Amino acid sequence: MYSLTVIIPFYNEQDFLEESFKRLYLSNVADQIYLVDDASTDSSKEIALKIEKSYENVKYFSNKSNKGKGSALTLVKNHIKTSHIVIHDADLEYDPYDLIELKKISIINENSLILGSRFIGNLERNNLYKSTFFANKFLSRLFSIVYFYKITDIATCYKMFPTEFFKNVNFKEKGFSIEIEILAKYLKYNKSVFESSINYSGRSYNEGKKIHIKDGFFYIINIFKYRF
Repeated sequence: MYSLTVIIPFYNEQDFLEESFKRLYLSNVADQIYLVDDASTDSSKEIALKIEKSYENVKYFSNKSNKGKGSALTLVKNHIKTSHIVIHDADLEYDPYDLIELKKISIINENSLILGSRFIGNLERNNLYKSTFFANKFLSRLFSIVYFYKITDIATCYKMFPTEFFKNVNFKEKGFSIEIEILAKYLKYNKSVFESSINYSGRSYNEGKKIHIKDGFFYIINIFKYRF
């Protein structure tokens, strides 16, 4: 029986967490939602605990110290009981209604990794920083060449995949490079990836955007690290 857990990793997202959650909840795509706090220092914890108390099938988890997105994701891997998982960031850059289409593809292709791509289709997207836009394009092209498998958006938040894969693979990356590690290791697990067009509305660093240029360099290193 197909079922889906949505993991929401967050760190200091008091301005966006509640609205992001509500948008996800209203999409009715999730059977279970895990709110994973990477040791926030603002009021995000209180907001998440309020959500957990107010909604069914929502659980709150927390790291003892701030370790990064990868650490937040792997914190809950042994708690997941659904057949599949998808990641949804706590900001408002992604539209959770796009997960409906990803889920349809996933149900038909249960053993595949489904990506939400910001670079295919004719949807309108708001990319605030051209440097980030072209960096993502370059990294995706590099990954495709190194792995002999075309992926248009390796850095997308929306990755939907079987729980069995997540539980049986040892993930090492603590930060944003978990995005590369998931993709690289999935291609060794089952060389089957589907991409679906999604919406995107980028936020500024003043609004809390956390990924930086240095993360791009780590992406490059890990593209080769997990290939060879």
